[in-house]
Amino acid sequence: MRSFTTNPTVNKSLRLSVFDGAAFNAMMGLTQDFMSPFALALKASTAQVGLLASLPNLALALSQLGSPWISERLRSRKSLLVPMVIIQAVLWLPIFIMPQLFHNMAVWWLIALFTAGSVFGALGNPAWGSMMADLVPAGMRGRYFGFRNRIGGATLLSCFFIGGLILQLSSKQVMLGFGTLFGSAVIFRLASAYFLSKMYEPPMRRCPDPWHPMQELKTLPATNAGRLSLFVGAMMFATYVASPFFAVYMLTELGFGYGAFVIVTASASVANFLFMGYWGRRADKSGHLKVVRLTALMIPLVPVVWLVSHNLIYLIVIQVFSGFVWSGFNLSSTNLLYESAAPERRTRAIAVYNFLSGTAMCVGAAIGGVIATRLPEISGQSFLTLFLLSGILRGAVTLFMLPGLSRSSRDEDAPIISNGVPSRSVSRIFKVFQRFID
Repeated sequence: MRSFTTNPTVNKSLRLSVFDGAAFNAMMGLTQDFMSPFALALKASTAQVGLLASLPNLALALSQLGSPWISERLRSRKSLLVPMVIIQAVLWLPIFIMPQLFHNMAVWWLIALFTAGSVFGALGNPAWGSMMADLVPAGMRGRYFGFRNRIGGATLLSCFFIGGLILQLSSKQVMLGFGTLFGSAVIFRLASAYFLSKMYEPPMRRCPDPWHPMQELKTLPATNAGRLSLFVGAMMFATYVASPFFAVYMLTELGFGYGAFVIVTASASVANFLFMGYWGRRADKSGHLKVVRLTALMIPLVPVVWLVSHNLIYLIVIQVFSGFVWSGFNLSSTNLLYESAAPERRTRAIAVYNFLSGTAMCVGAAIGGVIATRLPEISGQSFLTLFLLSGILRGAVTLFMLPGLSRSSRDEDAPIISNGVPSRSVSRIFKVFQRFID
């Protein structure tokens, strides 16, 4: 494997992090896109599928606010991160077993246990992001995380295809197939914990002031990291109004089998890891802010193009477009956050960022689940109306909030500008948020 730095200790840890990412993505490939099909196999309703997507995100979001407090008291980010990963790994077993034992409450057991697993897995995220930002030199974050994400994406895609094949082959005994997926997920997540435990952790720089979540939220509009968090949170809300229901639309309305479902869904993953290196190089050269701006302009198109056709080849093409756009947005928005937050405040900034994104996902998915079957139909499908609504909301977020992002490299009071000119509409949006918090 390539060398990333001249420091052998750091270089070894960055390599271990690549292995950790591959193991994590193996778990995700075997589980992430199969949770809705698993719920449907347990006879879940559309509203329950929406709750399965929303409730874990709400619990995950709330857990983020406790992560800085725990890691700062442990005085070690790994002391929080590794145990949480182990617990998440073990929880995949009851996620599968308990619904088999309690048939009348099967879906509710699934929702409760999947939520618990998501919380334990996410508690260490701010600590992980802070540790990695300390390990990876600033000038190569785009390339390193692009490389790491490409390896992870290839692993995720491979495991996703294998998972789809397992379900296709076990269609007459589908629960056996899901059990195989979740059992394998346990092994891969435990491997992830092992690689994390062997990594070097740079000395943790402590923030001098105590952690007060509400105070952090009040000051969001005044900082670059805060405005980025608000923007990404709003974009996640607009996205998750529709995101959990593409799988439902394909499986129930279009009548796709697991094979077609896997092919369409995997197309986005293929594009994601293929273009990750391109976005990483571009970001290191031109800046992460430019990549965020460019991809944010394209994100509103992603759900809207689903209205044009339900042809399998066409859906594969638009999923490739989706993977291209989201790979750049996700990579650069995360790295822009690392750049915007001072090192001693980075764990807190990541926690707030994840809190807002998770809350937005939860609220968006919950609203989508409630209104999905109540909207006027387009071509006989209310899901298509939901996709159009999501596109309009994404466009509004881009139009009104994107100009508020600044290229400054630290959390400092910076004017909200757009091409050097104060943006009044953006200022009003952030002032409204501040009044709401107060």
